[in-house]
Amino acid sequence: MASGEGFLTDEQREVLKTATLNVESLSSSPKSPPSLLSEHLLKVSAAGKAPTAGIAVRHIRRSHSGKFGRVKKDGAGGKGTWGKLLDTDGESQIDRNDPNYDSGEEPYQLVGATISDPLDDYKKAVVSLIEEYFSTGDVEVASSDLRELGSTDYHPYFIKRLVSRAMDRHDREKEMASVLLSALYADVISPAHIRDEAAEEGLISSSQMAKGFARLAESLDDLALDIPSAKTLFQSLVPKAISEGWLDTSFTNSGEDGKVCIEDEKLRRYKEEAVTIIHEYFLSYDIPELIRGLEDLGAPSYNSIFLKKLITLAMDRKNREKEMASVLLSALHIEIFSTEDMVNGFVMLLESAEDTALDILDASNELALFLARAVIDDVLAPLNLEEIGSKLPPNCSGSETVHMAQSLIAARHAGERILRCWGGGTGWAVEDAKDKIQKLLEEYESGGVVSEACQCIRDIGMPFFNHEVVKKALVMAMEKKNDRMLDLLQECFSEGLITINQMTKGFTRIKDGLDDLALDIPNAKDKYDFYVEYAQNKGWLLPSFESSVAEASAAPASAT
Repeated sequence: MASGEGFLTDEQREVLKTATLNVESLSSSPKSPPSLLSEHLLKVSAAGKAPTAGIAVRHIRRSHSGKFGRVKKDGAGGKGTWGKLLDTDGESQIDRNDPNYDSGEEPYQLVGATISDPLDDYKKAVVSLIEEYFSTGDVEVASSDLRELGSTDYHPYFIKRLVSRAMDRHDREKEMASVLLSALYADVISPAHIRDEAAEEGLISSSQMAKGFARLAESLDDLALDIPSAKTLFQSLVPKAISEGWLDTSFTNSGEDGKVCIEDEKLRRYKEEAVTIIHEYFLSYDIPELIRGLEDLGAPSYNSIFLKKLITLAMDRKNREKEMASVLLSALHIEIFSTEDMVNGFVMLLESAEDTALDILDASNELALFLARAVIDDVLAPLNLEEIGSKLPPNCSGSETVHMAQSLIAARHAGERILRCWGGGTGWAVEDAKDKIQKLLEEYESGGVVSEACQCIRDIGMPFFNHEVVKKALVMAMEKKNDRMLDLLQECFSEGLITINQMTKGFTRIKDGLDDLALDIPNAKDKYDFYVEYAQNKGWLLPSFESSVAEASAAPASAT
């Protein structure tokens, strides 16, 4: 029989039964002491020396170290215990797929937020505003949106962004940007903001500033009609611009009274008149009228300036005006412009090529075409291009344009392509035009009608080359011993088809080649003198034009 030490006595069993009932009745009460049963069991065990076995073991927490530990409040357990049933500490994790999942149970985590820069926010808003304006073209909406942004201190950035984005797009957007700036000026955007579009952001260089001021200076007289104080305001603005560093000191040339000397009055007046004459020519295509206007100005020393104005204005317009400018250069070279005038005018154009490119993006290519066309039209000789290049600084934009023109001329079939460079013209090379003139004169001489011959001359479409008509008509009259050609020249002169200057150039060409003509036509000099006298009587030539006989008789006297 086993020893009774492993069994409870009847008294102990009674006490255990009573304690168990007490625990069950008190467990539902929030005020029941959680340690009542355990403390009682400990006392019983100590009194009866009962081992920790049987049912008592279930109510005592034992650590892995073998030590006893009392259960903590809320059943969490003490050191070395399992903790309470729903304890979320430790390795337990929240299952987001659990139907009872609550996002509020997720642990909080602090995330660092970047503090936004007001300028960055403004930049983003401005880009959106500009793109929307380019899409809709609604100036009022763009102006309203800019006002709502506030931040007037950032308006210089808006101007910079508007202009830079417009420059990267088509002419439509460039025009829209200009319209918007005009609408915002002095209302939403102050002049200081634009000055700051331009100077501090580096959008406009010092040379561009100087050019802008120079153009304003040229138009002061016109501005004064609407703004009486325009000149005074301009003269006060220049020193301020220089002192603040966004206009170079070389711009001003102060006189004794300290006022800015803008430009020589005579030259300024000439430029105004020249621009008016050129605009009228673009409307009427009347070369004789233009030549009369230049002669009335009486300033041949400014011929090179007129050439510069003519080509600059033509480059800013359509191909029609460019073609008209090239045709006019040929006529002017025959009538009143010397080769030196042409050379100096192109030098002036090429010296300012970089400034011209600010307004006309393709200026370099167009200037090269004008130079090449001048050579093809016999206005300039190929050697003149080398002369022009020698007068320009090395490695400048103008020098590159001259090289480009030389390359165009050297290309195969260059004449035909360059004559059509502006999309107009006949496309005939000079030699082709000469052949055409020869054929129409032969047809007229064989029994043609004067009016038809004049119309054929017009159809050639090279009025600047009409001096060749005079030359060939006179040579044919000498060869055929038929003065019928004089009737054609008379009709051409009466209709304004051939001018006095073209007549003069044609007669001069004959005079220069008389020695060669005399080899085939023995009486060439006598015939020439007769034609000169006839032309002077008819008004084709000025009385000052000397015949070969007069020059020949004067030569011995001067020699003695």
